[in-house]
Amino acid sequence: MTTCPICGQRDIGKIGADQYYCGDCCVEFMVRNQDLKIFNVEVDGTLTLYDNIMPGTVNLEVQKG
Repeated sequence: MTTCPICGQRDIGKIGADQYYCGDCCVEFMVRNQDLKIFNVEVDGTLTLYDNIMPGTVNLEVQKG
């Protein structure tokens, strides 16, 4: 199970290999090994690096299986 690292919702979609989308907070995120990258989805569909992460507040739960 994967949860959104920003809002903690579990209702996220998988859009590619190790790529996910959260419709609640409109972010995409990638999880590769222990590396996490979060992107804002802009109105025109482009992705910009999410820069509003406070240290220690990222909620990430990924289980393979």
